Amino acid sequence: MMQKLPASPPTAAQLGLMQGDPVPSDRRVTLDRWQSWPWNRWSYQHIEEIIPCEPIVRSARTSDLPPDPIELGDVAFTTGAGECMRLDAFLDRTCTDGFLVLRGGRVVTEQYGNGMTPSTRHLLQSVSKSVTGVLAGILTDRGELDPDALLTGVIPELVGTSFEGATVRQLLDMTTGTKFSEDYDDPESDICRYEGAAGWRPRGPGDDDDLLQYVRGLRNHREHGGLFEYRSILTDLLGIVVERAGGDRFARLTTGLLWAPLGAEADATITVDRGGNPMTDGGVAMTLRDLARFGRLLLEGGVVSGRQVVSKDWIEDTRRADEACRAAFARSDSASRYPKGHYRNQWWVPDAEAGILLAAGIYGQFLYLDLQAQVAIAKVSTLPFALDIEVSADHRRAFAAVVEAIG
Repeated sequence: MMQKLPASPPTAAQLGLMQGDPVPSDRRVTLDRWQSWPWNRWSYQHIEEIIPCEPIVRSARTSDLPPDPIELGDVAFTTGAGECMRLDAFLDRTCTDGFLVLRGGRVVTEQYGNGMTPSTRHLLQSVSKSVTGVLAGILTDRGELDPDALLTGVIPELVGTSFEGATVRQLLDMTTGTKFSEDYDDPESDICRYEGAAGWRPRGPGDDDDLLQYVRGLRNHREHGGLFEYRSILTDLLGIVVERAGGDRFARLTTGLLWAPLGAEADATITVDRGGNPMTDGGVAMTLRDLARFGRLLLEGGVVSGRQVVSKDWIEDTRRADEACRAAFARSDSASRYPKGHYRNQWWVPDAEAGILLAAGIYGQFLYLDLQAQVAIAKVSTLPFALDIEVSADHRRAFAAVVEAIG
């Protein structure tokens, strides 16, 4: 059943969140409730005030985002429920904090709400996975990471665990046999228990100290390879792989290999656990404009200002995948949502032939790329629910309508 969207969602300021001296307890955003609504209306723009973070340092030379404004408010699309909805109404009802469209590298529209500004960092949730995937691609291009390598060869601490026999490629495409439930509404699910170890929730009795300790205790429910299943923990393990292959902490690797070459105009951040392990599945926060720059990197074949940041081959592999990846996805429950697509290198690919790539995070975070139309759409939000398949599908319908409208 589709979740109900608010008719006119209140802003963090209207809710009085974190206002007052002292802040009243019923308006205080705390570690035990920051992710849920309405607290996320404030917390997603203030993640560094809640959870320890490491900086991903901006470039000394910012790449331009020249304007090319087009009025999009009248763009309309038909929702999955058969309702004709204008884009401006949809953005309002889906608690949009920021919305930016690039066409040919130029800004068609840039809109902000809920107190967000061009200089505000916003938590990306699982859009972070696609950042991690591109960083893995850069290390692969440099010969420092082999996607076909066994995980135990990169992380010896995994010897004797359920990850024996699994490869880096299976992390990238989420085809390991790892048993891990991703039900955000069940406080006893694996994802909720893991967040206690990662510092995203108050630590409970028996919670592990850090990510690596946690993953060593996981079990399998099938053989590695053969079936796609979306599990955030695999991206966090991929983050450790990236650090081991690159020989440095994730934030510093991202700074040097991606963020500075990208021409980012602001620092990004990533949350870290008690052991300093980065939350690479969802802990990245950045400005909307820098999220658009990240999308433009892929649209332009991995090149920024004449420099090849990530190879065109890696981008093309993400779009096309191989037979094993496509077959594993076709056997999964997700195939009904994306019958023409797959999941590769930490990106959803809803339609490979059309060249659509999608990075998506809970509570309404999206980076939608149309490689053929050369359009990138970045949207950050604070929805009142973590995930709704129909609401996500309506976002894709809205994005497709925007691409069609601007040609």
